[in-house]
Amino acid sequence: MGLAVAVILAGCTQEQLNGFLPTESGTTNHVDRVIGLWVTSWIVLLGVGVVTWGLILWAAVVYRRRKGQTGLPVQLRYNMPIEIFYTVVPLILIIGFFAFTARDQAAIEADPGDPDVRIEAIGKRWSWDFNYLDEKRYSEGVQAQPDKEGNLEEGSLPVLYLPVGEKVEITLESRDVAHSFWIIDFLYKKDMIPSHTNYMYFVPLKEGVYRGKCAELCGEFHADMLFEVHVVSRAEYDAALAKLPEGRNGVENNVNQNLPGNEGTSEDED
Repeated sequence: MGLAVAVILAGCTQEQLNGFLPTESGTTNHVDRVIGLWVTSWIVLLGVGVVTWGLILWAAVVYRRRKGQTGLPVQLRYNMPIEIFYTVVPLILIIGFFAFTARDQAAIEADPGDPDVRIEAIGKRWSWDFNYLDEKRYSEGVQAQPDKEGNLEEGSLPVLYLPVGEKVEITLESRDVAHSFWIIDFLYKKDMIPSHTNYMYFVPLKEGVYRGKCAELCGEFHADMLFEVHVVSRAEYDAALAKLPEGRNGVENNVNQNLPGNEGTSEDED
């Protein structure tokens, strides 16, 4: 069985080996873990499907009504071995999927400590603000703008800069309603909830331009709540941030000023 799976996988393209996920292996330090869980799950479920479909076809052929037969076939009840089988096997599969998912999620969510870069990403209807906390710089995004043909103008998208190969900690906040921060190629998304702070930790490993969007329906122009992620060298990162205004776009711009956490400034705003 293992040899057959290896032979089949050897003939797959890289896209197929990635489970048709919208990324490449090694994009971040977590991507390969997600790909492995996704592809392994599909292989296991495909095996379950083949067995199930085979049993259905076998029963349909072997126990079909023959010519000249009338009435109902002999009815069978309480086949204890079969009932134990179709109870225990799904239970084992569910426990296995849960265990591996919990293991990988715990690894992805774990705070590695001592980040090289601390960034605050703030969702708002319908764009993004980014505060580079250590450098005390910020960028204020506007909603993606369509051109005359209705296509989005690439230059209008907010840009999040990240240095390649460095530990990144992103603090996730919302200015108004619930949003979800999703860098598509990084294969992870996380909610932005008003008056509640979430965090993401990862290391970007490949330079390039990646797409991001809001993954939580947040209103009329949710589909236009887009941004770009530029993973660059440290020198390019420093040069890009040097062009940004100094300071921090903080909680004073939140829509819901009566929520907890909006009554004062934090130590990062000093």
